[in-house]
Parts: sequence; structure tokens; C-alpha cells
Amino acid sequence: MDVFPQGESRTRPDDGLIRTTIALDGGGACIAEARHLTAAFLARVQAEHGIPVSVRAMDLTQLVVSELVTNARKYAPGPVLLELRVVGAAVDVMVWDSDPVLPVAQAPDPGRVGRHGLEIVRAVAQRFEVRREPGGKRVSARMALWDDPDGPPAGHPPL
Repeated sequence: MDVFPQGESRTRPDDGLIRTTIALDGGGACIAEARHLTAAFLARVQAEHGIPVSVRAMDLTQLVVSELVTNARKYAPGPVLLELRVVGAAVDVMVWDSDPVLPVAQAPDPGRVGRHGLEIVRAVAQRFEVRREPGGKRVSARMALWDDPDGPPAGHPPL
């Protein structure tokens, strides 16, 4: 995975993949920056590669990026890496951080204030995965780029 300087984003079509990798410093502005860079990436995917991206998919992907980067910023010291990769009619969102402790989604609890991020991600993603990696962990979610606006957001029945 190529890593670019803080906040810099690049798409690498030379290897046949449509992807971008973004290094974030983990500071307070990195969450908003990650959302904006995600929107820009998906807009380029649509404009330059002709792959349709629904408004709903754009919004949900930004939400997932926001939740995953927020968790990385909150629980892990140091930088955060965000990679976005188009796979067919979906985009894989991968967030790496330096904390090797794997997150665990809690059981739904409408009375709980906060800590619903992984529940949200799992509800809207087609696929969700957490893996330990050297020096930390990677959390991944696959998001549909186009879906039925009247159907479930992830293109599959709710969990």
C-alpha cells in the first residue's frame, strides 16, 4: 500500500485498481478531512471511470469513513491510514491504526449514549472485517456504490 503525506490522496489506476490511500495525522480535523477526501474520491470514480455512485452510497460511505476514523483517532495514538478501493460495484473502506486491540461491537442498546459506531457500520456495510496487522490493526467495510433506495442500505437484509 502506498502511503502519501498527511492529507494527500492519490488514485493509482496504473495497477488496474481504482484506489486512493490517505495518511491522516490523527488530529481533530482528520475526521472531517477523511469525509471530504472520500467524497472527492467517489466523485472522481464516477466522473473519470463512469462507475455510478448513488447519493445514498456517497452519504453512507462518508458515514462509515467518519465512524472508522473516529474510532481510530479515539482509541489509537498516532497516525491513521485510510484506503479506499473500488471492487466491482462496491468500495472497500480500510482504516489502519496503531492499536492492536480489536474493537468489539456491543449489543444494541437504545439507552446507551454513544459507542454505536460499529453497530452503524455493520448495519450499512455489505461486509465488515477486523484484522490485526504488524504494528496495529485494519478495520474494513465494503460499501455498495449503487443500491435500491427503497431497500436495505447495504443491499442485504438487516442483521
